[in-house]
Amino acid sequence: MRMRKFAFYSLLILFIVSGCQRRNISTRQFGPQDIQQVVKNMTDLMIHDITNPPLASRFFAYACIAGYEIVSQNNKEVPGLYGILNKYPSLHKPDSITGYSYQLSAVLAMLHTAEKIQPSGKLLSEYEHQLLDSCRAWGISDEIIDKSDRYAIAISKQILAYAKSDGYNKISNYPRYTPDTKPGSWYPTPPAFMAAVEPYFNSVRPFTLDTCNQFKPVMPVAFSTDKNSAFYKLLMLNYKVSLTEEQRQIAAFWDCNPFALQDRGHLLYGLKKISPGAHWMGITGIACEKAKKNFDQSMQIFTTVAIGLMDGFICCWDEKFRSNRIRPETAIRKYIDSSWTPFLQTPPFPEYLSGHSTISATSATILTDLLGDHFAYTDTVEVQYGLSPRSFKSFKEAASEAAISRFYGGIHFMDAIDNGIIQGEKVGNQVLKKMRY
Repeated sequence: MRMRKFAFYSLLILFIVSGCQRRNISTRQFGPQDIQQVVKNMTDLMIHDITNPPLASRFFAYACIAGYEIVSQNNKEVPGLYGILNKYPSLHKPDSITGYSYQLSAVLAMLHTAEKIQPSGKLLSEYEHQLLDSCRAWGISDEIIDKSDRYAIAISKQILAYAKSDGYNKISNYPRYTPDTKPGSWYPTPPAFMAAVEPYFNSVRPFTLDTCNQFKPVMPVAFSTDKNSAFYKLLMLNYKVSLTEEQRQIAAFWDCNPFALQDRGHLLYGLKKISPGAHWMGITGIACEKAKKNFDQSMQIFTTVAIGLMDGFICCWDEKFRSNRIRPETAIRKYIDSSWTPFLQTPPFPEYLSGHSTISATSATILTDLLGDHFAYTDTVEVQYGLSPRSFKSFKEAASEAAISRFYGGIHFMDAIDNGIIQGEKVGNQVLKKMRY
């Protein structure tokens, strides 16, 4: 009896030890949630830094490209970006580094890129430590972690060099933008009367567009104070709208204005809000998890959306500062009712095209192509900011709601919304064409 008990316990101990050994050499299963966590931490930092929407798209794009590059170097089913993105260099993984987890390297490459490219990027190191601690708890050895990190740093440095060559760093040398005082032109709006945001963003190198004005939209309805003019009719649509409670909720849900301020007497308080691009990156994460996409597939989807966001902002901002059209708030106060205020706070840049309409249509076009035309989901991205979830039957339905929200908010005319959707769809299809989907 004692011998049988001894044999049983010996086998039990051997099984436990063997299981621990297997766990020590196993690799953690990475998934879309790991990419989403990096995106979320980047977003939180953007709120901290009050990052403007076009610049936020640039941060997301290069961070995702860094992760994508590592995935493409280790998965033959994921095409490399050389020859696809404009002036993208031919990158090679260091031959001296072996024995890494490429998916961990991809996540770390995203983090290292964000740490360097975002103003307060060093604050991301706390999440990086948490990530590596969780990897150790899963049984990934320090040796694998170290090699994975070295690989990530090597690729991130090359992606940062690529980012530096896009021309954004030259913008600070351009002359300060001066608003035009010609009737019908954009002018800073209350409460802060902030200067124009990123007036030279069209000078940044796009990823898939031939030029910033490749899809130059039709001209906006011409400004006029004639009460019988097309413009005045647009103006009156904004002035006379009476919002239902549902429309107010839609406007608030898609507000996504990082510059929102609350006037409290003699003080202005900043309100924490994410950018439109951050909202769609969050939607991408929700969709990848619901579709049960693996890590590599999710990395492709996140990167494609991020590239679309930046190209969408580049072409939209090109038009904004070309047409330089007045905002509804300014026009209504000057020509109709000096006490009128929009439901949402007007962002600090020209009106035409609608940026949210453009990038929402771009994102929806990409996600629809990659995940399906009738992909129903519940958007919980902004629950942490006090907004209730909203459910959609498709990405296009969400994009349409995001677009019309700008009319409900009183910050855009209808032609800027309608033509923004057209512009965004063109950009989305261009990205898909270049990415060879």
